[in-house]
Amino acid sequence: MEFKTKLSSAVQQNDTLLCVGLDPVRDNLPDHLKNHGNAFFTFNKAIIDATADLICAFKPNSAFYEAEGADGISQLHDTCRYITDNHPHIPIILDFKRADIGSTNQAYSKFAFDYLGVDAITVHPYLGRDAIQPFLDYKDKGIMILVRTSNPGSGEFQNLEVDGVKLYLKVAKAVQDSWNANQNCQLVIGATYPEELAEIRKLVGDDMIFLVPGIGAQGGQTDLLRGGFTKNGDGLIISSSRETIYASGGENFADAARAKATELRDQINSYR
Repeated sequence: MEFKTKLSSAVQQNDTLLCVGLDPVRDNLPDHLKNHGNAFFTFNKAIIDATADLICAFKPNSAFYEAEGADGISQLHDTCRYITDNHPHIPIILDFKRADIGSTNQAYSKFAFDYLGVDAITVHPYLGRDAIQPFLDYKDKGIMILVRTSNPGSGEFQNLEVDGVKLYLKVAKAVQDSWNANQNCQLVIGATYPEELAEIRKLVGDDMIFLVPGIGAQGGQTDLLRGGFTKNGDGLIISSSRETIYASGGENFADAARAKATELRDQINSYR
């Protein structure tokens, strides 16, 4: 199923724009799981089952699994497979942030789309369109291009002006005008920059979806994101990771994650 169709169905079915990031760190896991043989998958499975009816997407970040070596990558695969098998209506966004020359990106795309079976990925635009074309060629997948990131130092380059226009706006416009021939491009804009979020929405209109990370631990606030909604009150995938999955460090972690996800979903919906 085409990513945007799958996402739209999940948004409508669950009445939500919330995405949960599956970013396990061994030291942050509940004590009873830290030494578990499949700690990440066991943790993720509980979070997935507890929140699947409250969210529009799951977003595992590849780095946390890669840090565990082959076992971590295996558990990432198992996590993606579990979502696909048990909650097939929920899209998977791989937080990948890859960018390289075209032949390397062909290998990255095979790993993400063919091996893991995810529905969308995040990528860097710095090398230009020809480099990320292997991703764009997957017409049914979502290609989420970094435009304005949530980290405090993002403006070092993203705010540079080119012909009087800030670079992040140049990137957003280039994606809209020339990279989106397959209508499978989306933009990544951090929740910590709500004014820029509204500015980019005004620039590109309502046709593109924005992935908005940075809620909670990074300082993003749901009430400041209203400028990013489309006229229909959607168009955003608002991601919470640490604030939700680590809502409790005890054996009730899944129930606590569900409670936090419910709270965030309801907050977001109140502003739509």
